[in-house]
Amino acid sequence: MRKFYWLFFILQMSFFVAQTQTRLNNPMAARQWVDSVFNSLSPDQRIAQLMILRLSAYDFKTRTPIYYDSAVAADIKKYNVGGICPFQGNPVQLATIINNLQSIAKTPLMTCIDAEWGVGMRLFDSVSALPHQMMLGAMQDASIVYQYGKIVAEQCKRLGINVNYAPVVDINNNPNNPVINDRSFGEDKYKVALFGIKYMQGLQDAGIMACAKHFPGHGDVSVDSHLDLPVINKTMAQLDSLELYPFREIFKAGISSVMMAHLYIPAIDNTANRATSISSKNVNGLMRNTIGYQGLTFTDALEMQGVKKYFPDGQASAQSLIAGNDMLCLPGDVAQSIQKIKDAINSKQLSWADIDLHCKRVLLAKYQYGMNHFVPINPANITEDLNSNIPAMKKLVAENALTLLHKTSDDFFPLKPNSTATDKDVVYVGIGINQDNAFAKRMRSEYGADVFYFDYKADAIRILSTVALIKKRYKNVVIGIHDYDRRPANNFGIAAAAIALAAQLQEETNCISFVFGNAYAIKNFCTAKNLVACYEDDEYTQNAAVDFLEGKISAKGKLPVTVCEAYPFGSGINTTVAILPSVNPAVAGLDISKLKTIDLIAENAISKGATPGCVVLVVKDGKVAYQKAYGHFNYNDPTPVTTETAYDMASVTKICATTISIMRLYEQGKIDLKKELGNYLPIVKGSNKEHLLIENILLHQAGLVAYIPFYREVIDTITGIPFAKYFAHQKTDSFSIRVAGNLFLRKDYNDTMYQRILLSALGAPNKYIYSDNDFIFLGKVVEAISGLPLNEYVKREFYQPLGLTTAGFRPREYLPLNQIAPTENEKQFRMEQIQGDVHDPGAAMFGGVAGHAGLFSDAYDIAVIMQMLLNGGEINGTRYFKKSTVDLFTAYHSAISRRGYGFDKPEKDNATRPEPYPCLSASPLSFGHTGFTGTCTWA
Repeated sequence: MRKFYWLFFILQMSFFVAQTQTRLNNPMAARQWVDSVFNSLSPDQRIAQLMILRLSAYDFKTRTPIYYDSAVAADIKKYNVGGICPFQGNPVQLATIINNLQSIAKTPLMTCIDAEWGVGMRLFDSVSALPHQMMLGAMQDASIVYQYGKIVAEQCKRLGINVNYAPVVDINNNPNNPVINDRSFGEDKYKVALFGIKYMQGLQDAGIMACAKHFPGHGDVSVDSHLDLPVINKTMAQLDSLELYPFREIFKAGISSVMMAHLYIPAIDNTANRATSISSKNVNGLMRNTIGYQGLTFTDALEMQGVKKYFPDGQASAQSLIAGNDMLCLPGDVAQSIQKIKDAINSKQLSWADIDLHCKRVLLAKYQYGMNHFVPINPANITEDLNSNIPAMKKLVAENALTLLHKTSDDFFPLKPNSTATDKDVVYVGIGINQDNAFAKRMRSEYGADVFYFDYKADAIRILSTVALIKKRYKNVVIGIHDYDRRPANNFGIAAAAIALAAQLQEETNCISFVFGNAYAIKNFCTAKNLVACYEDDEYTQNAAVDFLEGKISAKGKLPVTVCEAYPFGSGINTTVAILPSVNPAVAGLDISKLKTIDLIAENAISKGATPGCVVLVVKDGKVAYQKAYGHFNYNDPTPVTTETAYDMASVTKICATTISIMRLYEQGKIDLKKELGNYLPIVKGSNKEHLLIENILLHQAGLVAYIPFYREVIDTITGIPFAKYFAHQKTDSFSIRVAGNLFLRKDYNDTMYQRILLSALGAPNKYIYSDNDFIFLGKVVEAISGLPLNEYVKREFYQPLGLTTAGFRPREYLPLNQIAPTENEKQFRMEQIQGDVHDPGAAMFGGVAGHAGLFSDAYDIAVIMQMLLNGGEINGTRYFKKSTVDLFTAYHSAISRRGYGFDKPEKDNATRPEPYPCLSASPLSFGHTGFTGTCTWA
């Protein structure tokens, strides 16, 4: 039995080491440090290593922080506790206290903080908070969430923090949730998962452990777990399809820890009053055994009534470990908790082997995040440092989250400021305030506006006189809803009289309403004529709102939650000026009756099993004349295709990524089409590929073989299963190239793949063979000349300047999964439905970025690229190429094929061919490309 335990222990530890290996450069050194520290601890100290103690709190009566450093120091000296968690305090004082506690600790302390929206969430007397997660959820650009995570990580490092209890990946689908609410990214499980992963990566890439919370999902409750035990009456199927989804995804993405929620979910464990945080069926059963997550677990605070009410006096600590948790947050009395845990060991509910397993897991996490070498915090300028990056991030988030929900006409806003600021035709009604804020000040200075205050103490008697006065005097009315509570209790503290005033103004005047704060409060204003959700109520958000009113910025956000029947989650009018505006087909000179043939073709293809769905877009004279989505993601998947659905563009990558990059380098004089591949790509030196002409590679007549099935070398050809020596099911430092959801290739195998191309047979030149290898080489040429990966180069040079939102490589990193169409349910090699990973197996093994495949996009973004080329390299007032460059690359250049430089062209003898390509009526001046997955673009 003892041998079996140690085998189990080694397997568990090996799994955890593998899962965290991306942060362990030397696993052997880690194990040596863990064993050394572990062996120095007494049995009681091994228990105490599992405890995180509260370091501070806040007295809201005296408005001063309370520090428990003396009591914590005593517990550190006596028991060698594992960590501390400050909740409030002054940065200088906290830095001094943390330095002192670390200096007296026998084992380095794990310093944790609950800082979901930055350390200003806790240090609010001296550090500004960042926007809440609901506001982040309104944004469409996931890369900003990554930047946000890095800023929070830098704050944590500056304050000596190792672990941030963030992100929240609960799906908030209950507007009356008193504890999660605006702490969630929203109610779209795909967006919650994507944004949670980006936040996590921002933290962990900067060296701070992230913690997903609150497993298995705290979003659909109406009771605060700080006060009692919330109940969720859902089936396991319902939980699995919604609440568990973001946790599964963030676990696969490599988050280092998770926090367990205090919830009562009978479908998981129907034992009376047993919270999920102390349920073995939840922790060991559902999370570790069923889902397979083996990272570090924290309980939610054990001082919360959701668990303490039923398991007081240290019992919750013992039950938490029995359930399978590693770390006990805020267990209360240390001595009492240790005794209850030892009682559980004596009664055979726990074992010392369990304690050893948890202790070693905690010590390994400490080593993983550098806690084995504590560097004292320098308190000099710490407050300034903690605040330094906040203004820019708050401004960036505000400008990307602002959401226009309703617009009655174009004749009201943008509302240009008065040049003389003397015409009193604008009034600002500040509901909820009794003095000027940033919005009111700008309304006065830039519009010459009068300002009316109506705080939540004002009574209904003022309403009629106020409305009558405003109707009589002012042409335009701007309403701001301010200073209401974040929590939904008592309707966010918004008085009925304030709602009535807003309703009358919205009905009887020419007005626009800005709602500054929790978006759920918009339920009170859903009938407004012009309505904008702003999410926060600080100067940055208020300034962004005025900038939007003046037309300086566009509205880019979408509601992350449903606020009323009129405005479900996802609502939002994007006011960004369209590069390709939409018009009626007749206005563009197209025959509407003939366009109906497109519907017949698409519907016929769907009904006959050719494709479950598609998008067709037609641009005529720079305007979208036809755009329609058909069908669903799969024949058994109800997810509808929309015009914003992104597809794997397959070989369209060759023109819309690689060729346009070569064109840019050619125009800059950095590449000569008449020179040889060896002039630009050192890896081909000495091979028979060295002297291939760039021109011939672009024309597919350099003699390269058409295709190398790289994947066949790394799988069992009979079973189709990948060989373990090449792949791992978890991402590690050695197996870091994602080729599918649970398949990661050895990072050194790319060298082997390039060697296969270098050693491949070379045919005679001036023979047309369409080849992926041509463009794999060209992609590497772009990288060699530019010094950037192909995906980053094309994003910087084209996609971002063009304002494209879906075009790019590795779309799982920036698009929710429900916006990406799947390609194939692969029966060998990856053996899963491919969705968001490139379909081409070679491109997948190159990490999703290659010159021949890997680009994803919706139809609109591809159309923008093609229209820019059709315009001769210019669009929307910006020139990307000289017309001569576009004309050169899109012209015929071969005597033996139809090809242009990179671009596909119509066959030259289409008039006499039995099967014209791409169609009989295609002009010889036209150009485009088709992709293996069924994608096609032509101009």
